[in-house]
Amino acid sequence: MTTTVQRRVQLALAALGVIVTLIGVVIIAGAHRNDAKIDANKATAVAEVISADRLHAAVNFVTPDGVLRNPKLGLLYPTQLSTGQRILVDYDASDPDTLARPAGRGASLSIKPAVSVIGAGWIVVIVLMVAVAEVGRRTRRS
Repeated sequence: MTTTVQRRVQLALAALGVIVTLIGVVIIAGAHRNDAKIDANKATAVAEVISADRLHAAVNFVTPDGVLRNPKLGLLYPTQLSTGQRILVDYDASDPDTLARPAGRGASLSIKPAVSVIGAGWIVVIVLMVAVAEVGRRTRRS
């Protein structure tokens, strides 16, 4: 492997690391934006969890106008919920079918997963960069 090819591969890997970092930043920024939208027109209701797993929870709740709501994307920050559980949810009163979260939870919960994505991405990139450097060194030596 020539040094030019090695350099290009390593630059591509570095670009991949930057993209992974941007994805992590977008995760955090999106969570803060969603919380800001909820906080701007916040209402609270008692909801029943109709399905829940580690990454998704669907709920039903009734708004003050008597309409049964089921946010189409489920709850934000759905961890530690179980089917049949009754919880308080905060939702965007101007759009209750879109944004809802368990009461008391917020965007700070998105930081740990986002940093984990960034860290794991950079570990993979660095390992691959070292491997490319080693292959380049060995091919130039022989």
